[in-house]
Amino acid sequence: MASGGIRMRAGCSRDEVAGLAEVMSVKEALQYRSGDAYRPYGGGKGGIDVDPAAPGAAGVLRRYVASVRHLLESCWATGSDLGVRHADLDDAAAAVGLRSTVDAMLPHIPDGAERGLRRLRTAFAHEVDGLGLADVVGGYGVARAAVAALRLRGEDPAGCSAAVQGFGSVGGPAARYLSRAGVRVVMVADAAGTVSNPRGLDVEHLLRHRRAGGLLDRSRLRPGDELGPGRGWLTTPADVLVTAAVSYSVDEHDHESLAARYVVEGANLSLTPGAENALTARSVTIVPDVVANCGANAWWWWTLFGDIAPTPEASFARIDTVIGELTDAVLTGADRTGTTTRHAAVYLAEENMARLDASAQ
Repeated sequence: MASGGIRMRAGCSRDEVAGLAEVMSVKEALQYRSGDAYRPYGGGKGGIDVDPAAPGAAGVLRRYVASVRHLLESCWATGSDLGVRHADLDDAAAAVGLRSTVDAMLPHIPDGAERGLRRLRTAFAHEVDGLGLADVVGGYGVARAAVAALRLRGEDPAGCSAAVQGFGSVGGPAARYLSRAGVRVVMVADAAGTVSNPRGLDVEHLLRHRRAGGLLDRSRLRPGDELGPGRGWLTTPADVLVTAAVSYSVDEHDHESLAARYVVEGANLSLTPGAENALTARSVTIVPDVVANCGANAWWWWTLFGDIAPTPEASFARIDTVIGELTDAVLTGADRTGTTTRHAAVYLAEENMARLDASAQ
């Protein structure tokens, strides 16, 4: 069995999708807790090399889903990812006769497929301050990881600032919950550039007027909000940088320009390995994607399998616990061993799977 979403972007490559699948395997192992009805599966991702805004992109998605239907029926549970919305993927699945995009999981739910699907439908029906629960859990987890990292280093989040690269389904909610934790969000970026305010942006105002694709409505900016260039998020003086856009946003050629002291990977593989190693050598604290953004993937399975109630309260409480514990463990493990936080996370994932394998024998 494999678990992981489908992304669509111009330039998406086989190597990128293979890397994302590997990330998913680590997430699956990390998020498991003893006693969970859900058991970790391997990682599996899909990719489409098409601009999601291009004419005909919806048809390409439908044909893609039709071509992998045999996998979705038997061994791959998928969902939305960069450039692919839940609703569009559900429509594509229904068009080829699938009940859901997680049909392959349904035979494994202890209390039956219908109850599992009913929990998912209930969870998806919840709204949290104007946004769907399914659309905020990922960003909530990213913000929780950032706050946990700051506190572990002895810093008060209320005295810190953040820049958020990306304002879509991860970046928007991450900015919201960072702001609610007292972190001053001084910049957000979208595909058209950046908006900044050193005194702090009104995140809720920006969310209320957010356009499709995570684009900021620049006609609605407040006094003091300033427009800037697309790569401004990299050099903005901020304590925390949340990367919540495309993969490989920071590489070997530009990591030296990064101004933040903390990087929280809201997007999968937002740092290249070379950049990750160089930033670690500079004592930049990195919360890797396998920890910071595992909340959305985990939430699906916790809900489907009945490990949590399909409510916002239960969802946020579980994410608080799991991501808080993982952030502390990964950062502490990296400090103790002198390795990167990603290596520490992989080690924890392997330990988790070894314990699970031993208990099953």
